[in-house]
Amino acid sequence: MDYAEISEKLVEYLNLKYEPVAVKVLKKGEAIPEGYSEPEKNLRHCQSIMRARKGESFVVPAEKHACVVGGSSLGLIPTPPKVTSGEFHANLKMFDSAEAAAEMIAKRPAFEPESRIATVVSPLKDAKFEPDVVVLVDRPETVYWVIPASTFCGGGRANFSSAAFQATCADSTIAPVLTGEINLSLGCFGCRKATDIENDEMLMGIPFNKLEDIVNALEKIHAGPMEKARK
Repeated sequence: MDYAEISEKLVEYLNLKYEPVAVKVLKKGEAIPEGYSEPEKNLRHCQSIMRARKGESFVVPAEKHACVVGGSSLGLIPTPPKVTSGEFHANLKMFDSAEAAAEMIAKRPAFEPESRIATVVSPLKDAKFEPDVVVLVDRPETVYWVIPASTFCGGGRANFSSAAFQATCADSTIAPVLTGEINLSLGCFGCRKATDIENDEMLMGIPFNKLEDIVNALEKIHAGPMEKARK
């Protein structure tokens, strides 16, 4: 697959404002791709995604991940006890109790603790590695068209899982890898507080092994239904 070509098609067919972002979560024993530098300051996963959609690339090792909630779900660090217990999120006043917050953490998509060593993010067109997932950050109408593209050949329905937290890590990166299906998020408290995502933007994660089929379907939809709906 030519990453630049597939990215160009995604941008054209979907009328994307930003570049599709390639994401890989490196397992222990995997080599870090060459040509990627670490950020000067620690970054949240959401911050790295938002910067990559505007052209930047990073390798972010475990010790450079600024958010312990995201870092632990990505399998980079152990989950802190206050996160597991729900105390951390309950203190943010977005749950009625620590027990309710703990239930969210218990059910979040997550990789095995300390099974990963780093994340690598890049605009898809520039990626020098095979991504696990491609993340889109854009408007609802734009993201919508990935849904009919994903059901173009097999039919059925698209199912999504989300929560009040962890839009870029759990919802857009980890869930698509674990399920093998697209997943979307309306954003979350953390990414809306810590990044430049706009109020009218949302996210979608596309498993990399589904990307070529989705782009091929978009090519067929683009000239017909998409143009009629966008008139």
